[in-house]
Amino acid sequence: MFIAPSSTESLIFNGIPYDQLPIVNIKATYNNTHVSVAEHTGRTVARTSCGTEGFKNAKKGTAIAAQTAAIAAATKAVDKGMNAVRVVIKGIGPGRQTSIKGLQMGGLDIVSITDNTPVPHNGCRPRKARRL
Repeated sequence: MFIAPSSTESLIFNGIPYDQLPIVNIKATYNNTHVSVAEHTGRTVARTSCGTEGFKNAKKGTAIAAQTAAIAAATKAVDKGMNAVRVVIKGIGPGRQTSIKGLQMGGLDIVSITDNTPVPHNGCRPRKARRL
């Protein structure tokens, strides 16, 4: 998890300290995008994915599907009284940028964006590159 600098922890956004802001976790893979909104304690408030929003098969991996899923998660979070959030992104799928845009379109104010993508330190052999 992301540890903010000590100067950031004292900041207040909409009357809420930085370390008590809700966290939006986005997992963007090549085949799907998952968006979950959790309180600072870790309790999940809202979650959605491209598949639950009605996209099937290869359409789940598109940027439009990720944006739709993010808008749906953001509206659920706004209905529960959340407005300023921290965002943690994991993965390198096509829905990375558009899911952040969808959160803003859904009515959430993004305070910080953290990239938590796992990077191997020369671990397993990667899958073969596609030739187009």
